[in-house]
Amino acid sequence: MLVVQPAQPRTPSQGRIGLAIAGGGPTGGMYELGALRALDRAIEGLDLTRLDCYVGVSSGAFIAAGLVNRLSTEEMCRIFLTGDAEVHFRPEIFLKPAIGEYLRRAASAPSLLLNWARESLADPANASLGELLTRMGGVIPNGLFDNTDVETFLRRLFTTQGRSNDFRELDRPLYVVAVDLDSGKAVRFGSRDWDDVPISRAVQASAALPGLYPPVCIRDHHFVDGALRRTMHASVALDKGIDLLLGVNPFVPFNASRGGKRPAGLDRLAEGGLPVVLSQTFRTLLQSRVQVGLEKYARQYPDTDQVVMEPDEDDGEMFFTSVFSYDNRVKVCEYAFRATLKDLRERREQLGPMFARHGLRLRGEILDAPNLSILDGVGRRRPQTETTARLRRSLDDVEAMLQRETPTPNRATSRRRGSARKART
Repeated sequence: MLVVQPAQPRTPSQGRIGLAIAGGGPTGGMYELGALRALDRAIEGLDLTRLDCYVGVSSGAFIAAGLVNRLSTEEMCRIFLTGDAEVHFRPEIFLKPAIGEYLRRAASAPSLLLNWARESLADPANASLGELLTRMGGVIPNGLFDNTDVETFLRRLFTTQGRSNDFRELDRPLYVVAVDLDSGKAVRFGSRDWDDVPISRAVQASAALPGLYPPVCIRDHHFVDGALRRTMHASVALDKGIDLLLGVNPFVPFNASRGGKRPAGLDRLAEGGLPVVLSQTFRTLLQSRVQVGLEKYARQYPDTDQVVMEPDEDDGEMFFTSVFSYDNRVKVCEYAFRATLKDLRERREQLGPMFARHGLRLRGEILDAPNLSILDGVGRRRPQTETTARLRRSLDDVEAMLQRETPTPNRATSRRRGSARKART
């Protein structure tokens, strides 16, 4: 499903494009990869690794940080789907039990009990079981899983082959949003006051979903999932004066009244128990904030076209797939890829002129191709040494610099020609 907010432009487009990606756990990240891969294939002139601004929240920060580091959607498919990339990814890093957290919390139980017993003996009249239960809440771990291996993987990924784990070394702005647990305020890693934090650490903080992962301590502040404040934080990109906003939100509520596919015997969502009820509630809150935000952005940024990709509300494929079911990654990616192509194809009459304003073109040969798969064109890449990878990156930089210096009607035209040249090579 595409949510489109056409602009009412007062000035010509300069082809400045921003990307905002929401969170959604490993499964949400795979949906985002599939949707972005579809855009990559279907829109001529769009280079997702050379946009003008990137904003990521939780798993969306994972994808955004990769793109700004020149990891194309094709290369990400190799890393996460086929395993043919030079970087080995282990999905079990998402579900590593937080043993250290369990032991630390358990070790505090005797002292909590002892203090309660002392106070009860000193003042029996005010002693209560409720007070004991409240104090024992400190024994419960504040996260089931340990995400330090996720940070380690990202740090290794962003410090090889010419990539960078430093916001200040990127050639395009990247903002990773997390929430300060003690103040409840959103923090934009990558902004002036927080750009010295390693990108891998910022992504770890942004993806620390309360209850599943412990808060991440940075500068004596504890950070949790950035979606607690807003879903996509698209205003961060819009404030940069972009002409086109592309957004991805993998979480939408399931509309059971439309007869969507669901597990056998589950006629009502309430029959699925607490996990299904909480999932529907959480998704409803997230999507409603996206809708409210887009309506507000249409008034505040009338010169900016906005296109947001979401799953269909009657699709049970995403809703009933566990957020942490990484084993279904190919199926989820394939679903998102084909669904996005379908949406682009069905709305090409509206989107074609909109994209053309920014120097982009919908590829009819891709939209109309039968049975196109996300893995088409994702072949095994020739192994690269650190030296050849840096050389390739430098040559790409030189080509981009030459494109900027070549007189063209606008930046969008330059972007389109550069993308076409890259496709030929």
